[in-house]
Amino acid sequence: MKIFKSKHKLKEEISNIKNISFVPTMGGLHKGHISLIKKSQNYKGKTLVSIFVNPKQFNEKKDFINYPRNLKKDLKILKHLKVDLIYLPSFKDVFSFQVKNKIFLDKFSKKLCGRSRKDHFKGVLNIVNRFLELIKPKYIFLGIKDFQQSYLISKHILKRKINTKVINCNTIREKNGVACSTRNNNLNKNQFKIASNVIKYLKNKKRLIKKEFFNSKSITIKKDLINLGVTKIDYIEFYNSKTLRQPKSKREKFKIFIAFYLNKTRLIDNI
Repeated sequence: MKIFKSKHKLKEEISNIKNISFVPTMGGLHKGHISLIKKSQNYKGKTLVSIFVNPKQFNEKKDFINYPRNLKKDLKILKHLKVDLIYLPSFKDVFSFQVKNKIFLDKFSKKLCGRSRKDHFKGVLNIVNRFLELIKPKYIFLGIKDFQQSYLISKHILKRKINTKVINCNTIREKNGVACSTRNNNLNKNQFKIASNVIKYLKNKKRLIKKEFFNSKSITIKKDLINLGVTKIDYIEFYNSKTLRQPKSKREKFKIFIAFYLNKTRLIDNI
């Protein structure tokens, strides 16, 4: 396992490596990250994992400061997984060069998380675009728990004709159904249980909606979730994940997209 903090030394190391599988992370590694890394290791070539908490994708300074970090634990996990290359850039290292590709923000960026987190996806695409130019990976591995993020990165890569293939990977969940997330570390036992009840409720509600389709779905759901102990609901919306349009009949496949708060911790998921 080789660790790099300088983009120049990293580029020198990888200059002759043709097949790089890239897993971008903000650290706080969990079973979801581990699944992405293991999947990347099934591909030929080297696996490169980055750890960088990107301030540009946080709308509030407090959220950035409170984001769970544990680099020592992360490096121990990566060493155990026998990851080939680790990139731990500073802000200056990764933002101190002029990029070739201009960021492409698809119109879907204005929906869901984009409504309340104004510059979030611009910040995400900024850092991912920089990583892609530095590393030039053959593959980038992304989890579909962050469906909107994965979609927007894919659209940027396609629009800018970047020679990297996006590998979308299924959401990994805890035993109680909650999607693995670094932010789960900020939940106490009671909040973690509430999060589990939310997922169970939504799965059941989705089955009922499929049986009897109705247009005012989210109104009842919001009230029920508050009663379950949710502090605040950012959004709860229904989309066909292929067309990105709201379903018009019970025969149409759809996902429930949600962002909600348990005290000050914001969680997202799609069921």
